[in-house]
Amino acid sequence: MPSSAAVDSPWFRRFRPADSAPARIVFFPHAGGSASFYVDYATALSPYADVLVVQYPGRQNRFAEPTIHSVEELAEQVYQELRPWADRPLTLFGHSLGSAVCFEVARRFARDGVAGPEHIFVSAGRAPSRPRETEVHQLSDDALLAHIGELGGTDERLLADPELRALILPALRADYTAIETYQCAPDAIVPHPITALVGDDDERATADDAAPWARHTTGAFDLRVFPGGHFYLTEQAPPVLELLAAHLRG
Repeated sequence: MPSSAAVDSPWFRRFRPADSAPARIVFFPHAGGSASFYVDYATALSPYADVLVVQYPGRQNRFAEPTIHSVEELAEQVYQELRPWADRPLTLFGHSLGSAVCFEVARRFARDGVAGPEHIFVSAGRAPSRPRETEVHQLSDDALLAHIGELGGTDERLLADPELRALILPALRADYTAIETYQCAPDAIVPHPITALVGDDDERATADDAAPWARHTTGAFDLRVFPGGHFYLTEQAPPVLELLAAHLRG
């Protein structure tokens, strides 16, 4: 089982290795997001868990790799890489696109009868049974970048620099293609408890959109609403971190 600070798999970043921690939590970024978004979360949670952050291809240290345009393919590859890391109680946390990817990863653990996550946190994500009618991935480059600028959560310097804009566009469009073409059976379920988290001012993932996650688990379900928009988890980091820390301590 992995134990060193280094992570051989390009799929994970491990900012605060905690080899002796009793639990492990894995974070899945949003569309256009990268592992570095969760550095502060990894630091705050390292006393309670070893923290892995998924790095999708086509960005940062994986910039030269081809992007992936499918939630299912992202999930399958993460699942295969994650199995050796499931050597202690495992929690998954996915934000926006990441909520769908981590749910599909959990489905694969269940599919193969492999001991998987003890709990799933789905953040700012519509339940799989809720239709997705947006077509952001088909917008022009300028309109796509304007859209993510309105959502927040992206460094404005990236959006203002023409060269940096060109660098982030392929991964951004691939991620939006993945989530907007994602199709999941309405009755798809996992045995793991699910906690859904949303911002009360998030029009893309409202409490009504998140509540049907209850239909996708045979375990317990909880819905938490925080002040803020789609990226409430930056503004509300302290209470979100306390929720996660309490879970990991328990």
